[in-house]
Amino acid sequence: MIPLSVLDLVTVREGGTVAEALAIAVETARVAERAGYKRYWVAEHHGMEGIAGGATSVVLAALGNATSTIHIGAGGIMLPNHTPYVIAEQFGTLAALFPGRVDLGLGRAAGADGRLAHALRKDIVGAADRFPQDVVELRARFAGQAVGGVASPQASGADVEMWILGSSLFGAQLAAMLGLPYAFASHFAPAMLDEAARVYRERFEPSQVLDKPHFMAAINVLAAETDEEAMYLASSTDQSFVALRTGHPGKLKPPVRGYRDSLPQAARAMLEQVRSVSAIGSPETVRDGIEAFVERTQADELIVGVATFDPAAQQRSLEMTMEVLR
Repeated sequence: MIPLSVLDLVTVREGGTVAEALAIAVETARVAERAGYKRYWVAEHHGMEGIAGGATSVVLAALGNATSTIHIGAGGIMLPNHTPYVIAEQFGTLAALFPGRVDLGLGRAAGADGRLAHALRKDIVGAADRFPQDVVELRARFAGQAVGGVASPQASGADVEMWILGSSLFGAQLAAMLGLPYAFASHFAPAMLDEAARVYRERFEPSQVLDKPHFMAAINVLAAETDEEAMYLASSTDQSFVALRTGHPGKLKPPVRGYRDSLPQAARAMLEQVRSVSAIGSPETVRDGIEAFVERTQADELIVGVATFDPAAQQRSLEMTMEVLR
């Protein structure tokens, strides 16, 4: 069976709080660990009231304390928002706390709009251009090198599994050149999936950490008792996608029956395109969808995620998905 992992945006529900979202993420990580998932990743987003994972390394510390075997990781850290030195310290510290369990997925997007640059007091555009050099610096710091004459004691020798994330060919090329594992964000940006996988595999250069390509693809997964119930539960994230694409992001809303059918044609087409990489339905429907996706991508791992308004439904979906694949 292909290894499965979980992507969690640490969703804040309508009427809920950040504290509640964090508590739900902790419990969901426990559920994922018991069910047999390999990794539990949190993504860095900023300035969005519906996502509580912005302080990613802090959230990961809470998840690590609540679990014992599952990998915890960033899916990902948006490196242009930070200096490599600070990320090396943070994830080196996490690796000391949770040995052999820490993943560091790296992306070059900002994870927010242009106002973030002012809030961070950072040249995000210039930092994005330096992304490859910053990735190399991070790897050097984890290897114990004093880059620029400055050591990183917390990072030196840290057992951190580095990944490159992407939704275009840039990340595929960089991951291949550096010999790092690569994760593709096909759960919301499926257009370049097949080409990115091909480029990564064809151009891969073996490294000290990998002797052959290791490709992980993201897929929206939600299992429920019936196809109809799963589509109903998934309408919460459908609403979030439409709100985001129309410039009105917010907290996760309760599900709405027949939501997609209620949309204008243009909005429905947009939603169907960005959510095309999905396995949503009964356990059998989910199994068939995942098997077809693996056949298409030949992925080495999958990372799954769809938030539901009722956390128990999301947690049960994780359990049902693993059960049916076994």
